[in-house]
Amino acid sequence: QVQLEEAGGGLVQAWGSLRVSCKASRSTSSSYAMGWVRQAPGKEREFVAGMGWSGGTTYADSVKGRFTISRDNAKNTVYLQRNSLKPEDTDVYYCAARAGSYYYRAPSEYNYWGQGIQVTVSS
Repeated sequence: QVQLEEAGGGLVQAWGSLRVSCKASRSTSSSYAMGWVRQAPGKEREFVAGMGWSGGTTYADSVKGRFTISRDNAKNTVYLQRNSLKPEDTDVYYCAARAGSYYYRAPSEYNYWGQGIQVTVSS
């Protein structure tokens, strides 16, 4: 079992930057893949970024080149750096994890979820 807690959401202007973090309750460095998923009101969860424990990454096409996922294993924390934010990036962002070495793109493949954090991008 692993508990996840996001931090760092809020309001940002369009074309600004914001970093959210996700702290795990236990070490995830050698056995868990991590990911970020977002959800708009009334819509299904959408994959944003994923990272395997070995460091491989994958991104949704809509955020590629603007968002960067990274992890600090010493702090049991994964980050999502978001640059060039657009109003359509306004969503609740969830941190997710699952046991496994590679990254995963489908939200349904993740077993553990944070509570979610709101990010609002104003135009």
